[in-house]
Amino acid sequence: MIVGIGVDLVDLARFERSVSRTPRLKERLFTTAEREKPLRSLAGRFAAKEALIKALGSSDGIRWLEIEVSNNAEGDPMFRFSGGTAERVAARGIDVVHLSMSHDGGAAMAFVVAERNAPADRAPEAEAK
Repeated sequence: MIVGIGVDLVDLARFERSVSRTPRLKERLFTTAEREKPLRSLAGRFAAKEALIKALGSSDGIRWLEIEVSNNAEGDPMFRFSGGTAERVAARGIDVVHLSMSHDGGAAMAFVVAERNAPADRAPEAEAK
């Protein structure tokens, strides 16, 4: 069952200006592993984290450095959660978080779908009675 969806769009030029004006921004928003990426990739990761917050419904209990955007074995983007953010995701009963990211025309965007498995007594077969 879908718990939430979120989408975010980042203007690459504006993002680059923000990072150059406030160098510590990278340290506040991105994990050590993420900071090694080029600014274009960081903009996509920023969009992904913003889209996640929207899918969760609020930023309560969410810490930027407890969200890492990486890639699975197939190269697809994915989230890794830690600390209070992992607890918040688990508390919402979220089992799977789907992430899609794209870059085009001076923009980076991300789309997130958060899902949880329906409890056994609420499974579609049980409701069909």
